[in-house]
Amino acid sequence: MLKTLGKQLKEFKKASIITPIFMIFEVIFDMIIPLLMGKIVSNGIEKGDMNYIITTGIAMVVLAILGLVTGILGGVFGARAATGFARNLREAMFNNIQTFSFSNIDKFSTSGLVTRLTTDVTNVQNAYQMLIRMCVRAPFSMIIAMIMAFMINARIASIYLIAVLFLTVFLLFVMSRAMKYFSDVFKRYDDLNESVQENVSAIRVVKAYVREDYENEKFKKANNNLYGRFIKAEKIIAFTMPTMIATVNVTILAISWVGAHMIISHTGGLDTGDLVSLLAYCMNILMSLMILAIMFVMVSMSLSSAKRIAEVLEEKADIVNPKNPVMEVKNGDIDFENVKFAYSKTEGSDNVLEDINLHIKSGETIGIIGGTGSSKSSLVNLISRLYDVTGGTLKVGGVDVRNYDLEVLRDEVSVVLQKNVLFSGSIYDNLRWGNKNATDEECKEACKMACADEFIEAFPDGYDTHIEQGGTNVSGGQRQRLCIARALLKKPKIIILDDSTSAVDTATDAKIRKAFKEAIPGTTKIIIAQRINSVQDSDRIIVMDEGRINGVGTHEELLKSNEIYKDVYESQTGGGGDFDVQGGEA
Repeated sequence: MLKTLGKQLKEFKKASIITPIFMIFEVIFDMIIPLLMGKIVSNGIEKGDMNYIITTGIAMVVLAILGLVTGILGGVFGARAATGFARNLREAMFNNIQTFSFSNIDKFSTSGLVTRLTTDVTNVQNAYQMLIRMCVRAPFSMIIAMIMAFMINARIASIYLIAVLFLTVFLLFVMSRAMKYFSDVFKRYDDLNESVQENVSAIRVVKAYVREDYENEKFKKANNNLYGRFIKAEKIIAFTMPTMIATVNVTILAISWVGAHMIISHTGGLDTGDLVSLLAYCMNILMSLMILAIMFVMVSMSLSSAKRIAEVLEEKADIVNPKNPVMEVKNGDIDFENVKFAYSKTEGSDNVLEDINLHIKSGETIGIIGGTGSSKSSLVNLISRLYDVTGGTLKVGGVDVRNYDLEVLRDEVSVVLQKNVLFSGSIYDNLRWGNKNATDEECKEACKMACADEFIEAFPDGYDTHIEQGGTNVSGGQRQRLCIARALLKKPKIIILDDSTSAVDTATDAKIRKAFKEAIPGTTKIIIAQRINSVQDSDRIIVMDEGRINGVGTHEELLKSNEIYKDVYESQTGGGGDFDVQGGEA
């Protein structure tokens, strides 16, 4: 874990090294001041030597200024190192997430990734700044103060040892009790973020079903769980400060009592100035221990965050380019040869696709129909290698998809997924996700094929109309047509519509299919649909059932030979609607 995170220091290694050096110098300058303070009392005030007082006072001022300067420089470089480290962590995580396949993404929840990129990184940033500054300053200050105290008077300095040992045992006990609660806190953050994300993204559904009270209660529960974990940890830690202060006060009383007795009785070679220095070092030692306790809490909390960040950074994409990838897809031929697929790679996992054997010629229009859970989407996701087959071979253009460069393959296999996503920006901006270099004319031509030009031109700003995040200011059917146009701009050899016209009326659906047939005859077209009339004009129709191909043929052939297809056709022409009896058209 430490090695994984340490790689992200990069250009901030220098600042990370300089910071502790400045902190050490600050401690050295600060630790000399109490010694000089005692000397002023012993050699200046008690002897009435004003010159000694002025000279030593000037030296103390110089040391204080040097301590201030080195402390400020330590803070500046420490902040630069910590914030830069956090920046690199966020960037590295985000970049790694972009390489994930669908199976990698399935391992993490969206809310969990958001928490890791925000809260967890902030925790690590704060802890790292503490490590390179206070983790150096506090123990170094305590050690030097202890050495100086023993140099002045070993008998009184032994009182420090007793106090330090007591506080160390106490703090270790408190921290061990509190840590089990802190380690659970970040899981509660995930629950909280998930509640917020679901509510905001689905706010229209929440309001449509008048479920605000339910969502408020759900958020309140997640928030209270987080609050409860923090309270339990903080109740334990609450004993730390009073105990620290009490120990400091008792130690000062003990030193004052023993020191005063030694001065009055003239035993042990202690004078008033030495006692003043010892009291100052007492505060330094115990305050350093207090800082170490606070730092221990922060670092302990950040360990859970660091582990979660390392999980994302160490996650390797299971779909990567081969060593010598094929850089050209010759045509839109697709061959499934004994293909099997399971979402889980663990032994004994059930396959969602089994014994798929299919040859699709370049330029063919293929319809796929089947019930919910028949693995229609799983089948087409393999073509653009969003997932890898777990058995058999899948070829595109006569080449195994695992031998292609991923970018080349996905540029030639354009997929319009079930969940249509648009991004904030103009319509032009969204269309050019398909081809960033597309001209305005190419965008308009793609929109004509997708039957999107009519509603776009009806907007006051036309193609410059602003789309809200997620496409919330356009209808479901308009979103689908914009996504189809975006896919067409890639000019792919294979285009897959995964139930992408479900929110489009049947007349517009027919226009889109006709435009495909006339404008891109050489492109292989795969249409997944619930409605028979969306696929009945296809060259061939594949009937899926429980992860297997139940039948392949034209509309007329399947009506005669396939019972599933026949039942669906009769239910829909008889007024049923979609493939699933429960669900009507979107």
